[in-house]
Amino acid sequence: LLGLVGSEMCIRDRLAAVLMVLTGCLTIEDAYSAIDWKSVFLMAGMLPLGIALAQTGTAAYLAERVSDLTGGLGTQGLLAGIFLFNLLASQMMSSVAASALMAPIAVSTAQMAGANPEAFLVAVAVSGSLAFMTPISHQANVLVMGPGGYRFTDYAKVGVPMALLLSVLAIILLPVFWPL
Repeated sequence: LLGLVGSEMCIRDRLAAVLMVLTGCLTIEDAYSAIDWKSVFLMAGMLPLGIALAQTGTAAYLAERVSDLTGGLGTQGLLAGIFLFNLLASQMMSSVAASALMAPIAVSTAQMAGANPEAFLVAVAVSGSLAFMTPISHQANVLVMGPGGYRFTDYAKVGVPMALLLSVLAIILLPVFWPL
C-alpha cells in the first residue's frame, strides 16, 4: 500500500492510510480496488517515453529546430521558443520528464547565445508547470478525469486559454526578474 499511494504524499498521509488498514476502517481489498490502475500505468509509462526521446536524439533534434525557428528573434525569442517547446512537450508526456529533458538543452542554448542560463532554466520550470491542457500532462489531471466525468476536450477548453495567458505573462516577466 505504501508504494502505491504515490511519492508526492507526505509521510503523515501514508501513515494515515496504513493506520486505516491496521485498525480495520479500510480493508486492503478496498484500498486496492480504489486505485485507478489505468492512471498508475499511464504515469509509469511517461518516464520511459522521455528517456526514449532523449536516447534517440529526438528531443535534441526538436530543440535545435526550435532554436532555428526562433534564433532570428534574439535572445528573448530563443527564451520564448524554449518555453513554448517545453510547454507543448509537457502536454504530451510527464511535465517532469519533459522538463528534465529540456533543462540541459535550455542551458546549452543559452550559453551558445551568450545569455543567462538561469533565465532559460526558470522558463523550463515555469512552462513545465503549465501542464493542464491535456489529461495526460499531469498525474492530478488523470486522477480526476474518471471520477469527474471529464473528457479530453474539457481540459483543452479551459487549459489552452489559461496556458496562453500565463505563457505571455511569463515570457514578458522572466527577463525582468532573470535578465538575459
